[in-house]
Amino acid sequence: MSALLGTGLMVVLMLLGMPVGFAMLLAGFVGFCLVTSPEAALNMLSGDIWEQFSSYGLSVIPLFVLMGSIAFHSGVTESLYRAAYKWVGHFKGGLASTTIVASMGFAAICGSNAATAATMGTIALPQMKKYRYDPALSAASVACGGTLGVVVPPSVVLIVIAIQTEQSIGKLFVANVIPGILLGLLFLLTISFLCLKNPRLGPAGEKASFQERLAALPGVIETLVLFALVIGGLYLGWFTPTEAGAAGSFGALVIALLQRQLTWKGFAGAVLETIRISAMVMVLVTGAVIFGRFLTVTRLPYILTDWAAALPVPPFVVLGIIIAIYTLGGMFMDALGFLVVTIPVFFPLALALGYDPLWFSVLLNILTTMGAVTPPVGVCAYIVSGLGENLPLQVVFKGILYFLPAYFAVVIILIAFPQTITFLTS
Repeated sequence: MSALLGTGLMVVLMLLGMPVGFAMLLAGFVGFCLVTSPEAALNMLSGDIWEQFSSYGLSVIPLFVLMGSIAFHSGVTESLYRAAYKWVGHFKGGLASTTIVASMGFAAICGSNAATAATMGTIALPQMKKYRYDPALSAASVACGGTLGVVVPPSVVLIVIAIQTEQSIGKLFVANVIPGILLGLLFLLTISFLCLKNPRLGPAGEKASFQERLAALPGVIETLVLFALVIGGLYLGWFTPTEAGAAGSFGALVIALLQRQLTWKGFAGAVLETIRISAMVMVLVTGAVIFGRFLTVTRLPYILTDWAAALPVPPFVVLGIIIAIYTLGGMFMDALGFLVVTIPVFFPLALALGYDPLWFSVLLNILTTMGAVTPPVGVCAYIVSGLGENLPLQVVFKGILYFLPAYFAVVIILIAFPQTITFLTS
């Protein structure tokens, strides 16, 4: 009952407009006071907050965010988009496909869905409007391409999951490589199918010569170098995650200086953006830890685990219920916020049912990523609607309906073939 009341308080605070991290922290602290004592709650609060904010592991967050911010402010995104257009722009729906391919590339050095959607939207939406693309398709390709920012590693969401569940950040990054590529390919297939069925949705662009395609490739090299440095270094054991983030940030800075495209104003903007995003994520993580401590003393996770383990149904039935909860929950709450709130409850349950922690973490990432584009609280959809000229929100959500089957297809593939996730890490 204490756990339910504490959760109810947290939900009320969020509905009143309090940020998710502070709502979890306050509800967890008040609940801990009632279940134990005010003295114990104060000791827990001071100890856990100090432990979280002085943690060496958390330093990985600003480093990866800084890498993406420097890459954005130095014009890497425009080079990526130009290169992708030269190779796939001449197909039906080519500009929408270009947006997906460029989003995958930028996601490999960014780590944020909102940043990826905002960056690609600025470049892609005017181009697709110029070529008379269907507004719903063009908006949805930007919004759904943006969600690749937290699926393709490095990803801030994966870092948060790893910290909360005490898993290896490096292994979680490597495990997400194949699912991230798979989701991007399914987006491309969706666009191809729609435009072959109705060519007016996405007219073909101009076809580039082979020489022009080769000339555009240098625009991709810096992204490939950064991705290979970070993920390759983690995979081969050259770096710890924090060292990989530092190497990636330094590499992005060196590339920006060599290209002479990063101004002092752009560098200051990248640093301020890094501070803002990192502070938000750290407050979320701290709030989740405090709320998780409260749930632990109420024994709710253990009671729920014992109850689910004793149910006379196969484990996949319980997994189906968890998938439904995350699908619906992501529609009504910020994806990252919903994830940090629910992990203390559902992660122990999944382990008790015998599911691999790495596999379950990747599955949760895909499910909560979908929440970033589903109504009524799809943050990427709101970003795209704000960027587009005369682009109502309902048009964006209409286009997103085309892409939702791709998310569910990835979830089904991951369930049917778990080795898709565990192959590289093994």
